[in-house]
Amino acid sequence: MSTTAPHPVVDQGSIPVWRQLGLVIVWQMRRRSVELPLLVLIQLLIPVATVVGFGLLVGHPGPEAGLFLATGAPVIALIAVGLIATPQFVSQARTEGSLDWMRTLPVPREVFLVADLAVWTIIALPGVVIGAVVGAWRFDVDLSPTWWLVPVALLVSLTAAAVGYAIACLMSPVLALLMSQVLVFVVLLFTPISFPADRMPQWAQELHQWLPLEPMAQAVRAGLAPHDFTVPGRSWVVLLVWCAASVIGARWALRRRG
Repeated sequence: MSTTAPHPVVDQGSIPVWRQLGLVIVWQMRRRSVELPLLVLIQLLIPVATVVGFGLLVGHPGPEAGLFLATGAPVIALIAVGLIATPQFVSQARTEGSLDWMRTLPVPREVFLVADLAVWTIIALPGVVIGAVVGAWRFDVDLSPTWWLVPVALLVSLTAAAVGYAIACLMSPVLALLMSQVLVFVVLLFTPISFPADRMPQWAQELHQWLPLEPMAQAVRAGLAPHDFTVPGRSWVVLLVWCAASVIGARWALRRRG
């Protein structure tokens, strides 16, 4: 990507903030037009690969295990884009200098940040549908998606993208890339997303009570299978706090470096 591309024409004094946001989102989509199809394809393959891979490991699970696996695949798809892909692409932008160039755009830092997070959120959402459909088919479970699954998926995707964005902005590019690789194994193997938390050691269960990953999984599971899963009030608080803190951290990093 060339860092000498023309700025989008945005006059802060005459264009409302919501209009500026829309323009920057469209510009960000166009800027990633080359890799966007591949990103969406990979994002769709993640839940399918998760369902197929875990299916080979567990064979024919019981109803409870099947529900966890079927509802876990969409969560992994949402988290993977935010915590794994976002730090990698933002770190790449920092290394090549394009992120510094984008800070010169005639829009507030907050508009640029929200637009970038919105793009990653939009990219992550198709995996929810594919993961739920493939998981329900593979493990022969009945899902009953609720109307509030959409805002929950948006919240989870935004939180994951905000955390990933904050990691990329607050850490060095090399360290952020290494962190994203570590998170791949943590999310897939050591997080109670595709299995109950009580299978983990006590110290790990207590640790996940303060991390956003288990609350993310609980929220999406409850939205997909409300008759089988619920979300504790504490999990909502943890999830919202992490979302707000990550957005604030990414905003602070952008303003500090701008």
